[in-house]
Amino acid sequence: MSAMLDPLTALSPLDGRYAAKTDALRPIFSEFGLIARRVRVEIAWLQALCAEPGIPEARALTAAETASLNAIADAFSLNDAARVKAIESTTNHDVKAIEYFIKEKLAASSLAGLSEFVHFACTSEDINNVAHALMLRDGLAVLRTAQDGVIAALTDLAATTRGAAMLARTHGQPASPTTLGKELAVFVQRLRRQSAQLATLTFPAKMNGAVGNYNAHCSAYPSVDWPALAARVLEGSFGLQQNPLTTQIEPHDGLAEAFDALARWNTVLLNLDRDAWSYISMGYLGQKTVAGEVGSSTMPHKVNPIDFENSEGNLGIANALLEHMARKLPLSRLQRDLTDSTVIRNMGVAFGYCLTAYQATLKGLGKVRLNPARMAEDLDTAWEVMAEPIQTVMRKHGLPNPYERLKELTRGRAIDAAGVQAFICTLEIPDADKQRLLALTPATYTGIAPQLADRVRL
Repeated sequence: MSAMLDPLTALSPLDGRYAAKTDALRPIFSEFGLIARRVRVEIAWLQALCAEPGIPEARALTAAETASLNAIADAFSLNDAARVKAIESTTNHDVKAIEYFIKEKLAASSLAGLSEFVHFACTSEDINNVAHALMLRDGLAVLRTAQDGVIAALTDLAATTRGAAMLARTHGQPASPTTLGKELAVFVQRLRRQSAQLATLTFPAKMNGAVGNYNAHCSAYPSVDWPALAARVLEGSFGLQQNPLTTQIEPHDGLAEAFDALARWNTVLLNLDRDAWSYISMGYLGQKTVAGEVGSSTMPHKVNPIDFENSEGNLGIANALLEHMARKLPLSRLQRDLTDSTVIRNMGVAFGYCLTAYQATLKGLGKVRLNPARMAEDLDTAWEVMAEPIQTVMRKHGLPNPYERLKELTRGRAIDAAGVQAFICTLEIPDADKQRLLALTPATYTGIAPQLADRVRL
């Protein structure tokens, strides 16, 4: 059995090749993580019942008894999880196994008489939806730390390259020059915006019984304000947002919103990966070599942009899962079906590919090195981009057909500094403007790109 759990025999690369990269997510999204959160929810519900004056049979707890119940959740161990799974092998029902496990824990204590208030009036989804909301919140916190690390590294790189002039490319063709720092700053701003969207997420949850009406609850205690009691657990104990209107399941719209927001963050990062790859391909960025690393099994010279490629691939898998879950989970037949159950178990898989990708991008950013000579070389062979400022100044002074004249001079033609400057000298424009155009080069025609790059430091 131990051999089957070895990373070399893992079915998924998240548990094999990338196992070390996803360790922070295991306590959250593993079967252990799910079971532990289910136990915590059941304990919180029992404590809330005991604190409700309208339920005298669920008597008030002593301080010691409260501590004892908290310890069941706080000290939940792998051995405890194994016991739950052993019970499940008989019940063939995962949440019922949690109930029986807790009852076992209470059996030899002063709390034994409260055993039938464990899972009282609950449907399994009352426990599961809260556990899943907690897993989502905890998993996003792990990803947020990694996301912040990527943004910080990118911000630093944008600052150090704020004035590094380079030829821009629109449609893959030479375009008005920019600076590398400004282009990286665009990604910083985009990622920050998506991070802000993620930070506004709420985590809806419900605890209202088999079809959302508190049917069983009211049959036993019709005078209790059950929505208020549920809110004390969901909002007071767990900081979630109570959804007052549900079927048997919390509709998962909140989960879908989170997955869509996370996918958008990933899409921006994937765009960065592709651009970084392109800058490396063009030679604008070099890569620090690492002793012992091999870039190609047959070409010794190769230093491949593997980190950005790794990130791009893993982001694609992550987004495929996130987008499927976002489309599927809000759909359920009538008051519920079980198609969500198997899908939602893959939250951790999607998050694992996210985390693996973020670490790869961060590693790639740490290895890139600016190649100003290569950037200058491209700029010096693209004097045709000076058509834009020249025709703009011509427009300023009302010269006839400025766009058309520059189009004839430059479109699809090679032109050098001498040719551009000769054309400028023929223009009947004020000397100050003429001298300013003559002083411009592709390397200095960057507008306020460096200052725009600085905005990410504000």
